[in-house]
Amino acid sequence: MPKITFIEPDETTKSVNADTGFTLMEIAMRNGIQGIVAECGGQCSCATCHVFVEGDFFEKVGAPEGDEEDMLDFSDNRRPNSRLGCQVEITEDLDGMTVRVAGEDS
Repeated sequence: MPKITFIEPDETTKSVNADTGFTLMEIAMRNGIQGIVAECGGQCSCATCHVFVEGDFFEKVGAPEGDEEDMLDFSDNRRPNSRLGCQVEITEDLDGMTVRVAGEDS
């Protein structure tokens, strides 16, 4: 079972065990990660699960495409390592990944 570390907007760090086959957003919601709101329920129609994928794990999850790319274009906080948590499926390859929760756009 992969372990994922979340860094919340207030810099609190939480490491959680993540079941494969679920999305990063679902894992965050199940574990009460602050800053992940998931207003659209994972339909890729908002950016309330915006995260920054740390280090080499961004290459493993890949760059955003299509609708996700469009949603991130509206974010004031977008960075080169931005992803929407609802579009990142947990696999064994992501064990040890750290993601920083973007929090609200300013």
